[in-house]
Amino acid sequence: MEAFVVTWRELLIVVVAILAIYVAELLLLLRWSGSERLRWWRRRASTSAEGSAVDPLMREIADLRRQMVQLQGEVQKLQAGPAPSVSPYNQAIQMARQGAGAAEVASGCHISRGEAELIVALYRKLRI
Repeated sequence: MEAFVVTWRELLIVVVAILAIYVAELLLLLRWSGSERLRWWRRRASTSAEGSAVDPLMREIADLRRQMVQLQGEVQKLQAGPAPSVSPYNQAIQMARQGAGAAEVASGCHISRGEAELIVALYRKLRI
């Protein structure tokens, strides 16, 4: 029975051949980099390797996007909502700045005479 002996020369030839095949494959892939085949190969490789781990994350991202759109709509509704009503005190301040008297402010804003006198006294002097 003969023994199978591999010399350094034969081993070097095998390694060079394997490297040549690898380089040729890389060159072909670079040549196809813009083509549909490489995109298909990348898509297939990524879905087969990461498909089970990525799918739940993609669903969660889609849910978060839907929630974000819903919240943005609610914020827009709140911003475009009705203007806050003018309180009687703000209206009294405006009347006092325009020079109205305490009796006129009290009757026009439905506040007590004492409150109207205080507002007129404060805001007539300041003239803001």
